[in-house]
Amino acid sequence: MTTLQTFDRARSYLAEQAPATPVLVMDLKVVAERHAEFSANFPGVTCFYAVKANPQPEIISLLVRLGASFDVASTAEIDLCLAAGARPESLSYGNPAKKARDIAYAYARGVRLFVFDSPQELAKLAEHAPGAQVFCRIAAASAGALWPLGRKFGCPPEHAAGLLRQALGLGLEPVGISFHVGSQQLDPSGWVVPIAAAAQVFAEAGLPLRLLNMGGGLPARYQGEQPPMSAYGETILGAVARSFPGAELDLAMEPGRCLVADAGVLRTEIVLVSAERNQDRWIYLDIGRFGGLAETEGEAIRYRVATAFDGGPEGPAVLAGPTCDSADILFEREPYTLPLALSSGDHVDVLSAGAYTTSYASICFNGFTPPEVICLD
Repeated sequence: MTTLQTFDRARSYLAEQAPATPVLVMDLKVVAERHAEFSANFPGVTCFYAVKANPQPEIISLLVRLGASFDVASTAEIDLCLAAGARPESLSYGNPAKKARDIAYAYARGVRLFVFDSPQELAKLAEHAPGAQVFCRIAAASAGALWPLGRKFGCPPEHAAGLLRQALGLGLEPVGISFHVGSQQLDPSGWVVPIAAAAQVFAEAGLPLRLLNMGGGLPARYQGEQPPMSAYGETILGAVARSFPGAELDLAMEPGRCLVADAGVLRTEIVLVSAERNQDRWIYLDIGRFGGLAETEGEAIRYRVATAFDGGPEGPAVLAGPTCDSADILFEREPYTLPLALSSGDHVDVLSAGAYTTSYASICFNGFTPPEVICLD
């Protein structure tokens, strides 16, 4: 489990250097620790880091040195990884909806592994990435995930075998199946049913398939309890062994959040503390939903926070961002309990904020700039 000590280096840096806020401090040692934890609990599984979680160049370079592969969703992410020293063959173009010219660009840069979930995408791949390796994403339920991902991508599993055979007929090399059980998946058994569905596709396709990409979803440590990484490894690899007895597979996963979230501390400044609205205490921070805390939508991701006044008298508070958009409210349905001593100019540290913060931040909505990012080696 992640304790407050995990954030000591980042918070010490913030105390000593006092950078302007909002600022995200990433501890690269924690990223390396999380990668080692993944590798220990998923032996034989290739780690395709989901670049969208945090595309900071220092993180990509670190993971290249650690031997990771990369799940990319755009030509910009391809360029980022290659510039950091990643080999083209270590990239998986995991976006099922790609422009034809982007497929051609990726292919020209050496990428040879592409996802699809429709015959229309297959046609583009056949034309612009001839002979490439392709895998079919099937739909999977997101029950148990705080950030569901089941509606947008993935074909019905019963369509996948036919699509893979169609890929072969188009001159492509069909290699396997992928799925995604939703981000911040708190139920390790959420992988069991789609693994079994993938095994059924393998059997029906009649092709020499070998790749089973089990997507992302491994959690970070926010409020509440999450199962340990070992529980995920035991459950997921156990399901693979039962569904694919004796098979020789290339196993892959796309961890993102679990590798980088706990490495980040997002320091914010309190702009205003007000109790004029229905006697509720409102705390306005200098970062909100549009500046990087997009995953507070629906209060889905509830970050742990820390202040200099922790341990003193506390009370409920609504947390909101600085913009003039009424949607820029972080936590109101379930207010946070925060020190009563907090006032304008004080800091609130948002913990485990290293994933999907800077990558979600708007360019400059309402004139508020995204957080600066500082990486500690």
